[in-house]
Amino acid sequence: MDNDDNNTLRSDRTGKMSVGRRRFIGAAGAGAVATTLAGCIGSGDDEGVTIGHLAPLENTQGIGSERSAELAAEEINEDGGIRDEDIEVVSANTRSDPSTAQDEASRLINQENVDLLVGTFSSEVSLNIMDMIAENDVPYIVTGSASPAIIENSTGSDYEANKNIFRSGPINSYFQAEAMGGYADYLSDHHGWNSFAYLADDAAWTDPFTNNLPGELESRGYDVVYESELSTGIDDFSTVMDDLESEEPDAVFRFFAHIIATDMLASWHQRQAEFGIEGIHVASMTPDFYELSEGAATFETTSQSGAAGTTDITEKTLDFVDAYQSFTEDDGDAPDLPMYMGFNTYDAIYLYREAVEEAGTADYESDLDAIVDAMLGLEYTGTAGEISFYGEGDDYPHDVQEERGENDEITNFPITQWRPEDGLECVYPEQYRTADHIQPEWMG
Repeated sequence: MDNDDNNTLRSDRTGKMSVGRRRFIGAAGAGAVATTLAGCIGSGDDEGVTIGHLAPLENTQGIGSERSAELAAEEINEDGGIRDEDIEVVSANTRSDPSTAQDEASRLINQENVDLLVGTFSSEVSLNIMDMIAENDVPYIVTGSASPAIIENSTGSDYEANKNIFRSGPINSYFQAEAMGGYADYLSDHHGWNSFAYLADDAAWTDPFTNNLPGELESRGYDVVYESELSTGIDDFSTVMDDLESEEPDAVFRFFAHIIATDMLASWHQRQAEFGIEGIHVASMTPDFYELSEGAATFETTSQSGAAGTTDITEKTLDFVDAYQSFTEDDGDAPDLPMYMGFNTYDAIYLYREAVEEAGTADYESDLDAIVDAMLGLEYTGTAGEISFYGEGDDYPHDVQEERGENDEITNFPITQWRPEDGLECVYPEQYRTADHIQPEWMG
């Protein structure tokens, strides 16, 4: 059920707890002692609500996320704030360094007295700071990292100690691997592509792809002719391209967040290699990547939350993109689009507002359970899709749930394709498709 007025909670869901059922019992032990030093936070003492944003701000993903957080704060303040208090975003640059992220998260909690943390891009960074954030009890919504280990190592391993941790998007990479199977079916139906190669960053977020995607494809009747994980420092793709051409896949499913594979794309065009390049390429989500790659991005695809604003995934998607572009029109540092992390961060702040309004408090020190219960009761219509969280008894407690269509295919995993002449279209899933996928013009 959609929440057209953003004010809908579930109370009848299996595995979910209704608001007010649980009571905060001060179970945090040493963590509770630590948080008493953080001051009176979000408790109606006219200090406002402070949101800490964590991201690599030398990275366009991080900047797009930061601006999206600031936009959400401005809009919410114009609409009366959170529980009649204005909100403020305090941003911290994590770089791509887990140690820096640890220091910055600690500063936001203990010096800035934040009521909520959002963000973190790389899974390695998120994994490194979870224990410290859990000890301090401050609600933390991960909006950029996709490794299922973020949940498995926190709420999945010790729920009571980590129940302040949520992940609002994208769907974790375990479900992303399954979703790629549905996308392979589409490519097979549309082009007759039935053999695939697999490439990935050697990084935490790709482990579920490495462990599951080849089997997922084979279970659907496809051949997996090549598998490899690449060093994130790779700068010469000649051997990789030679190997791929010798194995003759119809398409390469590659998953690059750390690798900026412009040279691989250029080689693909120059060789007119007889395969498509599909999957996830975070660099390709940059709005001006087509121009930066001098057209080498043409025909490649990537999945990204919000489908880069190419289509109205929900009634809020395109309004958000318009608002973001107006908000940043004089900002030379901001990307032209919020990018996937911006969609997720913007949604996270709005859903937090709905949760604390329902809980009647933003004071996590006094009543974390009320906030957690309200979060678990949400069915929130965001800009990137419908957001609800898995409950305590599920495999991924507090992780965003995948959406499924009539054939049980995962649908909140939109895929976009760069087209000739700098166009970008959503090609999957069907209900969001703005154009059919096209194969490289030299194929067939």
